[in-house]
Amino acid sequence: MLEVVVEGKVAKIDVRQRIRRGEHPRAEILDFVQRADLGTLIEIHLPHPAPPLIAGLESIGINPVMNKLDSDHYRVMCVKL
Repeated sequence: MLEVVVEGKVAKIDVRQRIRRGEHPRAEILDFVQRADLGTLIEIHLPHPAPPLIAGLESIGINPVMNKLDSDHYRVMCVKL
């Protein structure tokens, strides 16, 4: 189950531990983004770059931006428009 912390128009998804356990929550993340309200800022926290997730977001019309916060902490940000 995808855990999402929503604070106003910001939704934070931290899947670092799930990915480290070998899980692949890409489909769950994409489903959440598709269902999110317009104008929602979505932060996705990952332990490494995730080209398949970026490609998936782009395929549904989202323009994601990835930032490296630490050696094992990446953040993908996007706005549901």
